[in-house]
Amino acid sequence: MKAEVIPVNEHTWRIEDSGVRFFLLEGEQKALLIDSGRDVHDARDVAESLTDRPVMLLNTHADMDHTGSNRQFESFYMHPAEVPLYRRREPSGTILPAEDGDVLDLGGRELKILHLPGHTPGSIAVLDVGARVLISGDPIQEHGRIFMFGAHRSMQDYIRSLERLADLTNGFDEIWPSHGDIPIAPDVIPRLIAWARRILTGDAEGKAQEVFGNTIAAYDLGFTTFLCDK
Repeated sequence: MKAEVIPVNEHTWRIEDSGVRFFLLEGEQKALLIDSGRDVHDARDVAESLTDRPVMLLNTHADMDHTGSNRQFESFYMHPAEVPLYRRREPSGTILPAEDGDVLDLGGRELKILHLPGHTPGSIAVLDVGARVLISGDPIQEHGRIFMFGAHRSMQDYIRSLERLADLTNGFDEIWPSHGDIPIAPDVIPRLIAWARRILTGDAEGKAQEVFGNTIAAYDLGFTTFLCDK
């Protein structure tokens, strides 16, 4: 499977891989791959063909469609709360902690880590401070599907994470999610919060659907879809 590389600007690339995307950000000294694909297993090779800087890897979370090329890296960044999920299927690789408020400096390009539990316990977003762009992983989408079913998902935590993020929107102008439309505007955040609250209180009606052998409730919001426990 060959990924589609789309240059965003001279130092930033988005890489499309069968319905999921990941990103390469280049600074003056280093480059960071944010997630490593689903069907592709050579994301490091792709990144190193685009930059001559040393390439590091950070995972927004441990779902399999975001970690397809992790084995190419001896070490990579991930939130500590995500490690148990990752280790259930992958024992190799040294995991470096990426915690809320940490800043990765690529050399003239600072990336701030924001912990957004809910979709998974250790989901993180990456704020490209100078570019005023939030790379959000899975919790924020338009015309995508936000997976919220399973024991490791929490709608309560999700709402709290987005409420906190809503207070930080003066720091970014665009959101780049891993699925669905790109870019999307920060005004999607209060809309997601409002619908998540309705689902949690039982004021929204979901339709039964089969996903990966699970019977779940799908909530079509018009602009995106929540997939929740039935």
